[in-house]
Amino acid sequence: MKKLIAAFVLSLAPLAGMASGGAALESPDIDLTDQAALQRGAKYFMNYCAGCHSLKYARYNRMARDIGLTEDQVKDNLILTPGTKVGSNIEIAMRKQDGEAWFGTAIPDLTLVTRNKVGGPDWFYTYLKSFYLDPDRPYGVNNTVFPDVGMPDVLQNLRGTQKAVYQEGTDAAGNPTKVFEHFEPVDAGSMNAEDFDTMVSDLTTFLAYMGEPMKLERQSLGIYVIIFLIVFSVLAYLLKKEYWRDVQIGRASCRERV
Repeated sequence: MKKLIAAFVLSLAPLAGMASGGAALESPDIDLTDQAALQRGAKYFMNYCAGCHSLKYARYNRMARDIGLTEDQVKDNLILTPGTKVGSNIEIAMRKQDGEAWFGTAIPDLTLVTRNKVGGPDWFYTYLKSFYLDPDRPYGVNNTVFPDVGMPDVLQNLRGTQKAVYQEGTDAAGNPTKVFEHFEPVDAGSMNAEDFDTMVSDLTTFLAYMGEPMKLERQSLGIYVIIFLIVFSVLAYLLKKEYWRDVQIGRASCRERV
């Protein structure tokens, strides 16, 4: 029983809103019905992420069907690889071995990134905002959400550079430790903080949608399923009462004969 309780407590730890690097996760303003945000997110993904990261479990024409774009708009603005058809999966030209050689690991596909990370969209949103200068890393940056990250800060020109401020402390065993406190800006980017947050929120919204395109339809259908179950439960209860009324009448009849 103690082991079960301990496992349960540990399973709740990620739900406390803490990232793997110790930084608290922030929540983006996600609205999957906001087609303008989805379109902007698609643009940002194709311009800043698609050079290295694929969405191989999704197709280009889903953007045409579901986020208010035409196939011509997708072809002209979002398909950056010559000869790629609008019905193709969103793949990349980079080979797996090249990613491993350049970044030290295979480049992950991002189709399900907002679903397979603890924290979901909050993790991805906070991750993109949490790069900071670290001269000891190969690309000069690190990340409070993903310590020792292998990728460069591709959004640095938009947000600017920042440094992480840590507070010295001790852990439960008395060992010295550092706890992340806040970021301090170093150089400004082309966006102010508010516009950058909106951009990252749009990008997160797009990836949350691509990870589960049927979510809104599923939730809508779920309402009807719940209504059906409620009506069915009422009918089943009335049927049960009618059935047991006949049973009780039969039992009373038997007692009278005896």
